[in-house]
Amino acid sequence: MSLPAADDLFRTSDEQARVRAVPDAPEAGDADQQESGAELESRKPSGRVRHDEKMTVYVTSDELLDLEHARLALRRDHGLALDRGRLVREAVALVLRDFDEKGPASALVRRLIEE
Repeated sequence: MSLPAADDLFRTSDEQARVRAVPDAPEAGDADQQESGAELESRKPSGRVRHDEKMTVYVTSDELLDLEHARLALRRDHGLALDRGRLVREAVALVLRDFDEKGPASALVRRLIEE
């Protein structure tokens, strides 16, 4: 087992951002596939990072209870301890990825049309 060097453990946040910003080498394949793959890759939720943007969303008490039940079920059944914000970011990323992939056939478009 190898451990990280002290320089890796005590990196400043500016250095960490630069390390994360280094793009991966493109894989061989069609340019259209690479572009759509990059778009889908960008739909990853941000996870546990400091967020600079804020948005307020109003929900009904039933929607809030459903969200809390899902959060507790994820913790109980899968050992995933997460806050409601992370759960919402994950859900949004899934919906937007589905929309990117399927467009008018996506679950988002179908549900909005049904309203």
